Amino acid sequence: MAGNPFSKMFGQSPIGPIQEHIGLAHRCAEQLPAFIEAALSNDWKKAEEIYNTISKLENAADDAKTSLRANLPNSLMMPVDRGDLLVMITQQDEIANCTKDITGIMLGRQMQIPSQIASLMQGFVTEAVQTSAQAVKAVNEMDELLEMGFKGRVLNVVEELIEELNRLEHINDELQIDVRAALFKIENELPPVNVVFLYKVIELIGALADAAQSAGGKLQLLIAR
Repeated sequence: MAGNPFSKMFGQSPIGPIQEHIGLAHRCAEQLPAFIEAALSNDWKKAEEIYNTISKLENAADDAKTSLRANLPNSLMMPVDRGDLLVMITQQDEIANCTKDITGIMLGRQMQIPSQIASLMQGFVTEAVQTSAQAVKAVNEMDELLEMGFKGRVLNVVEELIEELNRLEHINDELQIDVRAALFKIENELPPVNVVFLYKVIELIGALADAAQSAGGKLQLLIAR
């Protein structure tokens, strides 16, 4: 309808807005290494500035998600299931949500990362962000994939992107095991409540990578159909 502002935004396909949404979610995740660095330096003013940036990006991603859900047609004129797209949007949004939760917990408690696990945590976070970046690459191929009818060169490109996405997420899983094991070795030296929240942050970093893998990996189902 001419009076509907979303008719122009969506046009023939919701793929563009979905790509914009994961871009916003990933911009949240991109802030995480700098936040961890600020926390390690005990620079909580800088950490708060980064958290505020993440919060604004997460709000923008949330608004984009709400618009997508409200305006996604019940019947799509494309070989893509509406339910699959809704799941993809939800998983993309979890990238932003996890990032905000991680930084919110750490900032609120001015959480100190023990020096014994600091380098492991930094590597773990970096790998999670790389997993998110790879999901963006995969989702950004969706429009061309649909245009080519799920065949041709672009299909091979997407399959390779998803394979790399799965590899990165697996590495992140392994790093999560390593960080948890390292924390377990020193947890008796730390206040119990700090240990609880450290494990929670580790879990959320892993969940960020899982969400990225699930969002990008949804393309596998679309290709299979």
